Amino acid sequence: MPRHPGKRTEPRAFKITVVGDGTVGKTCLLISYTKNQFPTEYVPTVFDTHRTTISVDGTEHPITLWDTAGQEQYDRLRYLTYPKTDCFIVCYSVDKPTSFDNIMEKWHPELKNYCPNAAIILVGTKSDLKGTNPIIVSSKQAKKMKSRIKAYKHLECSAQTRENLEDVFVEAVRAVLAKSRRSILPCKIT
Repeated sequence: MPRHPGKRTEPRAFKITVVGDGTVGKTCLLISYTKNQFPTEYVPTVFDTHRTTISVDGTEHPITLWDTAGQEQYDRLRYLTYPKTDCFIVCYSVDKPTSFDNIMEKWHPELKNYCPNAAIILVGTKSDLKGTNPIIVSSKQAKKMKSRIKAYKHLECSAQTRENLEDVFVEAVRAVLAKSRRSILPCKIT
């Protein structure tokens, strides 16, 4: 018999942490999704969180979204946001190949060191710029990267036009649910 009749237990909020180089659009991605508005000015983020609920396959899931700093001066602090992360959204800007290259150089090694069992979604931001810049990260390159880092999914989105924006978070929850079917070890900070 339950100790508290009639009291429902809220499901645990999935922790989704967004990482990537500075200026790739992590904060815009989160603000556009959670507040339905696109920020017009760039304000570097140190750390921020957003709570919301998302419907995935007919079930409501509470999620906590963690925004992290991509700038090097925060490298020694950023990993403190990683414990208990269920899924990382690893962002690169489709018009900044360096941000894409840094996935293998910086982000993937960092995440595998601290949270080797967390799910990963690979997200190309600023997809609305694809037609305006001749130097872009191709879908073929992104698919290869998805395989290399063993990401659950690769998506491209635009926080400004909201194209595929909700899909990013739906797929992040699906990645968590897929991982939870197997045993997961928590993130570690050493």
